[in-house]
Amino acid sequence: MDDVRDDAKGSGYRRIEVLTGPGRRRTWSDDDKARIVSETLQPGVVVTEVARRWQVCPQQVFGWRRKMRLEMAGEARAAMDFVPIVSAAPAATPERVPSWVAPGPIIEVKVAGAVLRVPPGTDADLLTTLLRAIRASAT
Repeated sequence: MDDVRDDAKGSGYRRIEVLTGPGRRRTWSDDDKARIVSETLQPGVVVTEVARRWQVCPQQVFGWRRKMRLEMAGEARAAMDFVPIVSAAPAATPERVPSWVAPGPIIEVKVAGAVLRVPPGTDADLLTTLLRAIRASAT
């Protein structure tokens, strides 16, 4: 008959291991994740050091960074979905320069199959927004 205390060596000695540190399967709030990710985005910061300080696996931090980057890209793309792209202007209408445009050369930008004509004095922020919207709608 076998004894319950018998082990492979027959000595009856059992090894007990005490685990210290944080338990497994911790749940992190979105605020904590954002705080950790923002800490890793600072110039000169090493992700592994931040992960060690927060007692998180570095791969977990990289996963959070990737997820937040994709979420931000999706929000930016959704914010720019309102801009329609016209592939070509009708050939029957002659091109006119509006009366409010100062005389001078007009810059023509072709991006992703769209043509954007930029008159002198156009606001740089408006132009940047338009170019980003055209590029985002082409993808």
